[in-house]
Amino acid sequence: MTLTELTGLPSAAFPLQAMKDHLRLGTGFSDDGLQDALVESYLRAAMAAIEARIGKILLQRRFQLVLQDWRSSDAQPLPVAPVSALVSVTLTDAAGGTALVDPTRYRLVADLQRPKLVAAGILLPSVPNEGQIEVIFDAGFGPDWAAVPADLAQAVLLLAAEFYENRHDQQQRTQGLPATVQMLIERWRTVRVLGGRA
Repeated sequence: MTLTELTGLPSAAFPLQAMKDHLRLGTGFSDDGLQDALVESYLRAAMAAIEARIGKILLQRRFQLVLQDWRSSDAQPLPVAPVSALVSVTLTDAAGGTALVDPTRYRLVADLQRPKLVAAGILLPSVPNEGQIEVIFDAGFGPDWAAVPADLAQAVLLLAAEFYENRHDQQQRTQGLPATVQMLIERWRTVRVLGGRA
């Protein structure tokens, strides 16, 4: 299984001013914008760390999932949530030939913890011998920062602040996530049972 992010996030998607306010960075000086790139880089890093920990995508992006076979013949769990749309499913054979699967053959079960692509009938389409499946889907709480749940947004700000404040002193950085960040994200974590089968 390979998951690839197909669309990136523009700088405008990040709460740069909220982060600068959180850090209490001074304003009204001629060099106000000098810290913007650094602050944005810590916001991106904090968001990536939290997304990886909880298996949830905070800001909406498009993803490509490549599989060698379906998890089961009638359903395929998707590795991140929340999934808002299945864009396409393509089968590729050993010679590289592709076939777009008719969207009437599958549907999305949009669960906040374990979204799935499921067969609209009895079975998902057969994967060609030595072939693969490509699933394109959109995931994320929404297109802008206002759509991110408040506790997750706060966790990103706190972790980005930790990165920013300890950028020169690696010894001060805590191992793993700070306790306050862990408390904020705990309810969003996906607990895997029975090897992640859903």
